Amino acid sequence: MDWKLELVFVPVSDVDRAKDFYVNKVGFNADFDERPNESIRFVQLTPPGSACSICIGEGLTDAAPGTAPNMQMVVSDIQAAHDQLAANGVEVSEIDVQDWGSFVYFADPDGNKWAVQYIPQRPNG
Repeated sequence: MDWKLELVFVPVSDVDRAKDFYVNKVGFNADFDERPNESIRFVQLTPPGSACSICIGEGLTDAAPGTAPNMQMVVSDIQAAHDQLAANGVEVSEIDVQDWGSFVYFADPDGNKWAVQYIPQRPNG
């Protein structure tokens, strides 16, 4: 039996602002945005090529906005990832080159922290 991580809840204070950031600046796909009832809004967003999505919304978690654990995506071209984020207005770090891989870092409008990782020895980066 496979056990796959496919959804991570990210607490945000303003769902529309966060959705705009993740879709229009970071480049996630907007998969789902529904209100099953008046106290819940469920928005699912997925990075291109990823099997794991994030979920933002209303009535989904008691976690305070900006308190998601550090999250990480993997890319095959760290320079292209950096350039895309910067061109879309994301405040992104310079490329942090380590002996074993490279990273860039950014945060969403609530302060949820992200790392983008490139490891040359790994398939797809």
